Amino acid sequence: MQSWGPRVIKVENLTGGGDVTRTWKGKGEQTDDRSAYFCSVNWGKKSVALDLNSPEGKWSVQKLAAKCDLIIASYKPGDAEKLGVSYKQLRTNNQQLIYGQITGYGSDNDRVGYDAVIQAESGFMDLNGEAEGNPTKMPVALIDVLAAHHLKEGLLLALLKREHTGQGSLIEVSLIQAAVSSLVNQASNWLVAKQLPVRQGSAHPNIAPYGDYFLTHDGKNFLLAVGNDRQFSHLLKILGLEKQSDFDTNALRVVNREKLKNLLSAAILKIDSTTLSNRMNEHKIPGGIIQNIKEVFEQKETNPLVVKASGLTGACIFSTRN
Repeated sequence: MQSWGPRVIKVENLTGGGDVTRTWKGKGEQTDDRSAYFCSVNWGKKSVALDLNSPEGKWSVQKLAAKCDLIIASYKPGDAEKLGVSYKQLRTNNQQLIYGQITGYGSDNDRVGYDAVIQAESGFMDLNGEAEGNPTKMPVALIDVLAAHHLKEGLLLALLKREHTGQGSLIEVSLIQAAVSSLVNQASNWLVAKQLPVRQGSAHPNIAPYGDYFLTHDGKNFLLAVGNDRQFSHLLKILGLEKQSDFDTNALRVVNREKLKNLLSAAILKIDSTTLSNRMNEHKIPGGIIQNIKEVFEQKETNPLVVKASGLTGACIFSTRN
């Protein structure tokens, strides 16, 4: 049977009690040394505890690296070299080695990088929150996730290159670059249009009604994501509203956002969420009920799936959180 997925070996710090996220438990959480947080980012991995400052630890890593396809490391610049686990040091016995390095601020800046700080410094927190509210951090480590996806793309390209050349590669990404490059339209609103983005809750700065949510008759919050004039026209019909010239185009809806919100609020409050959802789906209008996490996993679309994956012989992950 073909194997789809690498065998991942996570190297944890023997002297520091391993990955610190093992201890990141929520209030009242009853788990062993594998906290719910730890499980969220380490499912399917095998762990080995090593002291990389000892000759035995260094030898073990070198043996692993000699037969690994990929190594992913997260060190402050210079630390990997001190421990003898840098790309240059480990590729000596494995010229096909692909090495992914994640830093906070780049290979020339030894500042420690943490998701929350990067969210603050990259503009995400300033953009996130209600119009009259305070800057707000995302409720997940969004920048860590973004950087991981950037690294994944680089590693896939490196694997493709190795297929053609037989040579390994060093792939580097930083949290700050991943964050800033992911600002997309919010960045171009400033860089191109010279309009400084401001907090406006979940509303979209360039589209309306998109991201706006409204209370339904049965007490649910229902989010709209109307992307074009045709969808908006259908929305008016299913809500029993007359067409108004103030809202004929997206540009007009953005300008008249508050008037539009008041109009839709009154209409949506008269209809229950299930009926609204069904009618919108019939007319291919994007929208949905805002759900809590329990409700999320009660959907048939989010049932656990068995994922089979790739054919890589092995990968190592070095963790510096200890």
